Amino acid sequence: TVRIVTSDKDLMQLVKPGVVLFDTMKDKEISEPEVLEKFGVTPDKVVDVQALAGDSVDNVPGVPGIGVKTGAELINTYGNLETLLEKAGEIKQQKRRENLIQYADQARISKRLVTLDEHVPLTDDISDFAVDKPRAGDIIGFLKALEFSSFTRKVASALGASVDDIDPVPVEIKFWPPDGENSNSTPTSSSFPRKREPSLTTSTEVEARVDSRLRGNDGEESNHAADMEAHLCAMPVVHAAYETVTSLDRLTQWIATAADQGFCCIDTETDSLDAMVANIVGVSLATAPGKACYIPLAHQGQGEGLFGSGLLEGQLNRDEALALLKPLFASAAVLKIGQNLKYDMLLLKRYGITVTPIDDTMLLSYVFESGDVGHGMDELSQRHLGHKPIAFKDVAGSGKSSVTFDRVPIDRATHYAAEDADVTLRLWMLFKQKLLNAKKVTVYETLERPLVPVLVQMESEGILVDRAVLARLSQEFATAQALIETDIHKLAGTTFNIGSPKQLGDILFGQMGLQGGRKTATGAWSTDSDTLEDVAAQGVPMAKRVLDWRQLAKLRSTYTDALQTYINPQTGRVHTSYAMASTSTGRLSSTDPNLQNIPVRTEEGRRIRTAFIAPPGHKLVSADYSQIELRVLAHVADIPQLKKAFAEGLDIHAMTASEMFGVPIAGMDSAVRRRAKAINFGIIYGISAFGLSNQLGISREEAGDYIRTYFKRFPGIKSYMDATKAFAHDKAYVETIFGRRMHLPRIHSSNPSERAFLERAAINAPIQGSAADIIRRAMIRMLPALKAEDLSARMLLQVHDELIFEVPDSEVEQTLPVVKRIMEKAAEPALQLTVPLQVDARAARNWDEAH
Repeated sequence: TVRIVTSDKDLMQLVKPGVVLFDTMKDKEISEPEVLEKFGVTPDKVVDVQALAGDSVDNVPGVPGIGVKTGAELINTYGNLETLLEKAGEIKQQKRRENLIQYADQARISKRLVTLDEHVPLTDDISDFAVDKPRAGDIIGFLKALEFSSFTRKVASALGASVDDIDPVPVEIKFWPPDGENSNSTPTSSSFPRKREPSLTTSTEVEARVDSRLRGNDGEESNHAADMEAHLCAMPVVHAAYETVTSLDRLTQWIATAADQGFCCIDTETDSLDAMVANIVGVSLATAPGKACYIPLAHQGQGEGLFGSGLLEGQLNRDEALALLKPLFASAAVLKIGQNLKYDMLLLKRYGITVTPIDDTMLLSYVFESGDVGHGMDELSQRHLGHKPIAFKDVAGSGKSSVTFDRVPIDRATHYAAEDADVTLRLWMLFKQKLLNAKKVTVYETLERPLVPVLVQMESEGILVDRAVLARLSQEFATAQALIETDIHKLAGTTFNIGSPKQLGDILFGQMGLQGGRKTATGAWSTDSDTLEDVAAQGVPMAKRVLDWRQLAKLRSTYTDALQTYINPQTGRVHTSYAMASTSTGRLSSTDPNLQNIPVRTEEGRRIRTAFIAPPGHKLVSADYSQIELRVLAHVADIPQLKKAFAEGLDIHAMTASEMFGVPIAGMDSAVRRRAKAINFGIIYGISAFGLSNQLGISREEAGDYIRTYFKRFPGIKSYMDATKAFAHDKAYVETIFGRRMHLPRIHSSNPSERAFLERAAINAPIQGSAADIIRRAMIRMLPALKAEDLSARMLLQVHDELIFEVPDSEVEQTLPVVKRIMEKAAEPALQLTVPLQVDARAARNWDEAH
């Protein structure tokens, strides 16, 4: 069994029984069904389609006028390229026939270009790539040193080792974010929503009708969430009771029921997780617990060939069914309930359907129980209803035997899809009461629900990316790699595969006899980045060149090559997906692709941003908060020196250095300012003397002295930290300035490392979370403000504390002040900050120039 880790579509020709690809950018396994979805043919015919379609990036000419879709149709009709070219004269379409005849030799050359060479000699033994069991002492000691408490316990359990018997090992910890940049929080749970992930506020009338149904006919206020939970848990999920809707009359009756009661749960089933390319396969509705239906629209038969045996009988016409559902989904008098509705809304938007108003169970859960729990529907159902829903793999299979949902039999699809709607409706009935009891309705209504349609619009817009720039950068990086490779071989005195850790280790620590090497569990020399950096610090230029080579290789594989695969063929744009409920602090995360981690601290990394461009007649506007988290800290902790410096527009890091070290700001040494900057940002993240010493390359004692001096000069910060830790221990949660709550149920852990980690998280969460809430408020208010000024700017991206817009050239001057005003006043009127927010906004042709 072979698993090829790549996002390169050209390797799909290798897929066959026993051989699959794994795309790490999409976290997706690619077997024959995915190849069919991509190319429209089985893997053995991929090169034939590529020979016809060509590839401008790889200089494969192909046949003019023939793309992948047409190529697939032709190959499926004629069997292979050679037969097609021989019978090209039979093709009815004149232009297609003429091109195939005229460019037949070009097509044959193209096939040779895209066909992978299967006879490359192997220089390494297959045993070199074997996976061996890790040494428990090394990995657990390493994880303990990093204070990854939860992960350490999981690894120890898997390896059958005792955490308490192993001491932490010395490691070099580099402070993140570097040089004061903001970093995106990591998910606190491995459980994510089924779909890639989701204001519309409902009218008072609709909310009143919903509330009355939840409270009962007597209208008395319900404060018995526990009773409701027990009631819902006691109601069995009966799959046989779900209805498969096969007539327009029955669909009309379901719609009427939903309209009459003023709310219903909706869910869509598709053939892809990417809402920008997915096709609707079916729709499910639920109007009461246990009362749900599935409307199949595009289920295919299980026959052979690309189209199987065609659409299965007993389904509604998709266009007719969606035409009936469209008024319901857009009706202001009917609340639409769903789990991760952002996905469904983005999908339906492509079909010309608006979904409003909405309630989202994922976001409801995220508000009242944010912390170390997941918010996916399956996990919510088990945690709150005691019911384990049907797993997707149970209906669609897994691995090589998996199919897309349109190939799932309708009866099984009904059980799965209707259950999703049923369970989601039950969760909503429970969560509305829990939200009320937690007194977090305002957080949901002002920070979560209104952001959903904003993100739908942003994801739909996407951002224009110049494929040629990415291709050129890939080539330039490859050339630079080749030059570095020559240098490395000269330094080593021999040629070898730099990408082979085994060969590299043998050269460095075997042939060259360098000190500081250590062997892995397989007996090979370790050549990880930490080891190479240690060797480079000893004055070994070859180690530094290897690190440079690896950096370029990563930029190519992760960005310049991979980003090209994300360019939507219909729009020519990259459409990232924003996860709203994946971090504990309220920060958004970006996936498929992740546009929030494009490196900006190196020249090569910044050049990648030049590929993100504005279309002709437009500019990209980048609007970025300046040091927002330090400003929030100054407000929350009430630090007079920081507040004064921000109010007067001073260099905050120079001011800090002056306060701490008694040196004048004028003519200040850059190294002194850098140390103050590291401490300023480090304090927010609860940096220790150990971490600061590693960051600045100083002794732990000196770092400790810096931190003590900092607290002495800014006592309010120490008071804030102590008070926050005490509050967290008392309440087991902390809150942002807008009331967003992060639960810390394990803050009383008997494990000192875990407890210390959670205390640092408690200190950081109100600061980072408040900054995240501010930019959310800005995003929610931005589009209405632009519309009020009759401006047509489109908001495309949110990257940490930065918003990216696409603006017509003629409107740039009018747009910049509106964007700055909305962002700088985003906290108001809910809160008047005692520190002014500052936004830097610029317009340019590409993202790098605008930033």
